[in-house]
Amino acid sequence: MSNLLEVEDLHICFSVLGQEVHALRGINFTLRKGEILGIAGESGCGKSVAAKAIMRLLPAHSSSVSQGKIFYNGQNLLKLSEAEMRSVRGKEIAMIFQDPMTSLNPTKTIGAQVMEGYCLHRPEIKKQEAKHYAIELLRQVGIPQPEERFLAYPHLFSGGMRQRAMIALAIASEPKILLADEPTTALDVTIQAQILDLLRKIAQENGTSIILITHDLSVIANMCDRVAIMYAGKIVEEAPVDVLFKTPRHPYTQGLLHSIPRLDTPRDHPLVPIEGRPPNLTKTFSGCAFCPRCSSALRICTANDPPYISCDTEHHVACWREHPQNPHNQG
Repeated sequence: MSNLLEVEDLHICFSVLGQEVHALRGINFTLRKGEILGIAGESGCGKSVAAKAIMRLLPAHSSSVSQGKIFYNGQNLLKLSEAEMRSVRGKEIAMIFQDPMTSLNPTKTIGAQVMEGYCLHRPEIKKQEAKHYAIELLRQVGIPQPEERFLAYPHLFSGGMRQRAMIALAIASEPKILLADEPTTALDVTIQAQILDLLRKIAQENGTSIILITHDLSVIANMCDRVAIMYAGKIVEEAPVDVLFKTPRHPYTQGLLHSIPRLDTPRDHPLVPIEGRPPNLTKTFSGCAFCPRCSSALRICTANDPPYISCDTEHHVACWREHPQNPHNQG
């Protein structure tokens, strides 16, 4: 399966109150045709920054790409002009934003917003034809009475219906890649399941590749083919979903899994939290970023950042405990 998207050694900084925040500190990952890749990690680890960097939607006045490349179909997106990038957004790569309550334009009808991107990328389409297409999209994403909802404004929609409208807007131009940034935020469990089923259906029927960004590992387990775990602006582990849940290698991944309630755990058995706090990304530090919170850290962990190594064909981890030079891994 060939790679549709490749992110190489991406470093992104933000200027905040005179300080540099190193939001991404050299991330690498690929997205294959037709797969669903999950990116998981706690709040502030850089998941959404990575997605917006792919779309080139980070604020130009406060952010900068200090290093790295983002290849889509062999073309470096970071080298494209803004005019060239507009032909990629929506048509080739689309995004479902984190908050459906604020991502839609309150001054335009739902139908007008779904039609806008479609007409932009297909100027030859007549307006009436685009309207019928938009109504059909609203029907496909499960919005009842789409002919009436086409003329409605976002404030008349519930949270789940707004998220469905966002999905319709994102898939209107049939993109090859869909970036879903916390698509089930603030939705109840029933609506969350419906939205995830809809995304799975889009991937299966349209062959769309999806990057699903979430902090919910149960969503990752049910939806994704592969998963990348992020911590402090870096990817610390990547593996097929079944492999990662069965044999997590990085202590942070293990900590995330241990902190999740399980049905087979006795009721009086307490959850095991990850002690400590994430590092301050405005400061430079040596060694592994997770080291101060790791109960099994080695001496080298405090001095040197661990390299990203292969444990198996598709299982990669950045941890000195797994390094071949670790005496415990020799012989």
